[in-house]
Amino acid sequence: MLGRSAAESHPRAGAGKRVAHSRLVNIEPWWWMAYRRKVASAFRTVPLYRERWALSGRTDPVVVPGRPGVHSGAIQKAEALRRLVDLVPLEGGTALVETLRGLGPALDARFSFRGTGLVVVLDKPDVLPPHDLPRGVTGCVLDLSAGPAESAWRALTVALGRAMPVLAVGADKELAALVAELPEDLAIRLDAIPKRTVDELDSGPHGLLHDSLLGYLGALRQCGRWHLDWRRVYARETDAGLAVTLLTQRSPCLVDILVGSAALGRCPRHGTPVVLP
Repeated sequence: MLGRSAAESHPRAGAGKRVAHSRLVNIEPWWWMAYRRKVASAFRTVPLYRERWALSGRTDPVVVPGRPGVHSGAIQKAEALRRLVDLVPLEGGTALVETLRGLGPALDARFSFRGTGLVVVLDKPDVLPPHDLPRGVTGCVLDLSAGPAESAWRALTVALGRAMPVLAVGADKELAALVAELPEDLAIRLDAIPKRTVDELDSGPHGLLHDSLLGYLGALRQCGRWHLDWRRVYARETDAGLAVTLLTQRSPCLVDILVGSAALGRCPRHGTPVVLP
């Protein structure tokens, strides 16, 4: 059924995940220092940031005194896409955009698979399959326009026929189209979770926070708040919207990319950063 969570359909999913609420750890100092290190590294080694911040500067942190920069030094996504080669560090690297980066950690914030499973991402055929899923879980990209002849479609129907846990990820219309294409006896076994951009956040009950350049940034957790994957993702507010940084991705180096209009908050239950619609 469309919109069911893996935890709802498979009773064991999510079992064993416990959150200690009595002692919340303040992660903000670590988060801020990780971001400062990323900014310093980008300014030293990445052509686009060396050029932009040397000329106009930036704030929070400042790299050139007296130069606050445009939008506090944040970069429009369109410019980042246009200049991907300049986001490769001087010592070399890839300019390849991994739009499914972070899917595994984002799913792990809300779901868990016991043993084997299949994650089917509804996307364009040139998108690389996810590579950061939990051990034993296979990922594939399904282009619905290709029809049943596609190998990913066969993998999906075989997995559903064997009653394996299967989770589909995509936009609402894509998920609805997938359910409509499947035989009814297979469609009822499918779990689905929609992806949302920063400007599309809602009250759920399920969802993954996604950006076409940066990948998956977080998830809507059971507390009802949109949590950032703060170990890998940093965000700050600017006068042009929310600017996001990938803390652990080396190349292309994506620092302070503007992704939409939203505010930041702190989850009172978990004590970690959340995006407020």
